[in-house]
Amino acid sequence: MPEEVLFKFERRMSTDDIAAYLRTVADNLESGESISLEAGGESVTMDPPARPTFEIKAERETSSSSGPAELSIEFELEWDEGEESGEGGDLRID
Repeated sequence: MPEEVLFKFERRMSTDDIAAYLRTVADNLESGESISLEAGGESVTMDPPARPTFEIKAERETSSSSGPAELSIEFELEWDEGEESGEGGDLRID
């Protein structure tokens, strides 16, 4: 299935600033509010259902030029457009 990027933002910032953004997303999810993203003249508002699929991925990406590896933690919420989805499961984050 082709992917259409609706919004993209990437910038190096402090962990305090990142935590504040994640906290806002968490607060909006908890209260059932829309999540609005805006930067550089781009914006999108999304309405996650009550039970989206939650995916966490930890990755190490190595460079073919033998440079240092890049580590990442990705958090993703997924749902079918116009449809409630998601299964229960246990997750622990320390």
